[in-house]
Amino acid sequence: MTIGKIFANIVNWMKDNLDFIFTPIKFLIDYSVDGIVLVLSLIPGLLLLLLITALANYLSGRKVAIFTFIGLFTINFMGYWDQMVLTLSMVMVSTIIAVIVGIPVGIYSARHERVDSAVRPILDLMQTLPAYVYLIPAVLFFQLGTVPGVFATIIFSMPPAVRLTNLGIRQVPGDVVEAAESFGTTSKQLLFKVQLPLAKPTIMAGLNQTIMLALSMVVISAMIGAKGLGLEVYNSITQLKIGQGFESGISIVILAMVLDRITHALGTNEN
Repeated sequence: MTIGKIFANIVNWMKDNLDFIFTPIKFLIDYSVDGIVLVLSLIPGLLLLLLITALANYLSGRKVAIFTFIGLFTINFMGYWDQMVLTLSMVMVSTIIAVIVGIPVGIYSARHERVDSAVRPILDLMQTLPAYVYLIPAVLFFQLGTVPGVFATIIFSMPPAVRLTNLGIRQVPGDVVEAAESFGTTSKQLLFKVQLPLAKPTIMAGLNQTIMLALSMVVISAMIGAKGLGLEVYNSITQLKIGQGFESGISIVILAMVLDRITHALGTNEN
């Protein structure tokens, strides 16, 4: 039996026997994305643009705010605002779930060598597998649409959150940890009052990388029916619509740069 056959058997077994796990995950992702889209859609486009610009100005300064306003206005002008909102919602849901799972795993790996030894090869596998491979089990578990796209995005974008949380805690100077322990801090106090605050810039860098990977995977997941800007790019390729492909591609680049500049400032400000 080939390795591929074994993998296929495992996936088929999970599909047939773990429906009680996949059904709640499907509803969680589906309702989360729809909820964020609904909230963002209730806000008038111009007001949402100004709110994101104000956030960019607060976190990253005037230059990034000006770029954010011009970039998002350009997306709206080209007629891709609704697709951008859906893509942003999918990225937000994927990133939130990836961080909720990834940061605790990173913390646990940093404090326990055996856990780190077990997690590291899994992360290596997750980061070296071609992105398209993630789509196969996602489709088998959740069929086509937004849910399998977000599920594949969560798995694909999680490794930076784990690795950089682990790295950030390990980079806390040993003498600082010894000084804290000499004053009688408990393990919980050491983590939340010493290690995590000092590791926050590195953890924020992991958040930035998680968001960037999530955006790239959300675009790829258009191949399995996920809507948004990725679907516009996919349709333009299959139908050879050069103009549509350029506009949707530029919209993705603008959104990626806005998210990168804003989240990068979170780590920089902590420095």
